[in-house]
Amino acid sequence: MIRYIKSIIIFIRLIRESLVFSLSSIVANKMRTFLSLLGVTIGIFAIISMFTVIDSLQRNISDSFLELGTDIIYIQKFPWSNDPNYPWWKYRQRPDFKYEEYAYLAQNARTILAVVFTSYFSREVKYKSKIASNSYLFAITHDYDKIMPPKIAEGRYFSPTESQSGKNVTIIGATVAKELFGEESPIGKDIKAGGHTLRVIGVLEYEGDNMVSINDLDGDIMVPFQFAKSIVNIRNTWPDIMIKAKQGVSIDEMGDEARRLLRAYRRLKPIQEDNFALNEMSIITQVADQIFGTINAVGWIIGLFSIIVGGFGIANIMFVSVKERTHIIGIQKALGAKNYFILTQFLFESAFLAVMGGILGLLLIWGGTALISSQSSFAITLTLGNVLLGLSISAIVGIVSGIIPAVIASRLDPVVAINSK
Repeated sequence: MIRYIKSIIIFIRLIRESLVFSLSSIVANKMRTFLSLLGVTIGIFAIISMFTVIDSLQRNISDSFLELGTDIIYIQKFPWSNDPNYPWWKYRQRPDFKYEEYAYLAQNARTILAVVFTSYFSREVKYKSKIASNSYLFAITHDYDKIMPPKIAEGRYFSPTESQSGKNVTIIGATVAKELFGEESPIGKDIKAGGHTLRVIGVLEYEGDNMVSINDLDGDIMVPFQFAKSIVNIRNTWPDIMIKAKQGVSIDEMGDEARRLLRAYRRLKPIQEDNFALNEMSIITQVADQIFGTINAVGWIIGLFSIIVGGFGIANIMFVSVKERTHIIGIQKALGAKNYFILTQFLFESAFLAVMGGILGLLLIWGGTALISSQSSFAITLTLGNVLLGLSISAIVGIVSGIIPAVIASRLDPVVAINSK
């Protein structure tokens, strides 16, 4: 027990003396210390800022994917992940989806909670003399709210009667509402879409101009599919089908049933390949993970070069520190200091200096993330994981950079060291 207490006392003494020497060296040689730590600061700033941006981007993309649903399949003409060996013209030759196929799935599927037929096309949207820029009509069948419930800020969703009869009503995006009505409430007012009158019954919540937003309806107006069918040839709008699995049904089970029903409706022979694509979020997330994995690897390579430069700066200051304190080292050894005590003292000092540089780099990143987040809608955050990573890298760089100077210091002959000038 006494031996254990003595070890703790020696360790505390070691830390105290190392801190004193480090701080005295910093105070005495401010410019030299600053220039030496600048390399570590730049290195930590480079690598952690890159990881912070990548993590924030990945988190925003993942959140957007979750909005599209992990239990939803998008039945479309083109796959989200193309086979490079598959002729592109075969995709083009695939038939467009018909409303009858949607109805067939809705009537015969047993694993599907809801089926929705959608189409998307451009039309000029006006209110009196005001025109909404870059506006699109998003035509949907009634069960869309069961698959992806729209966030309605004002008003209501379509009634079953309005959807089935093709009533000329609409739910408009927040950007459209602002461009056409300003601060005025759009509810109950009539707008023109491609020359056709639509009554506004709802306004969607503002999604924001997030650079990774996928399901952004701010600039769109939602209309019942039956209404859209009366004003446009739906086959020219590349319509899609969305399906959502019942509770307790896996997405693979639902996909298998949807594939079987569509193949049967299109009368595809067993040897014939599918002429449609079943797209789900796992396809995009796998591609995204591969992309971010590559970006992370590149980030490590770039950051390591910066860290190596910083390591040389720390090593340089430690060599100078050993030379300046040779006389003191000799006195410590003459008083009984062991080699490991001197070695550990210099290793701790080099790690302390490197961590100081790392902290400066992290403070710069924190300030940068706060500035970017306040000036844009892209949320970027310096996470605790990246802070700990930055401090760990700094400490490791400091220890590695200080090994050789520390070994040289620990092996000095006490007589020679005392007599040095």
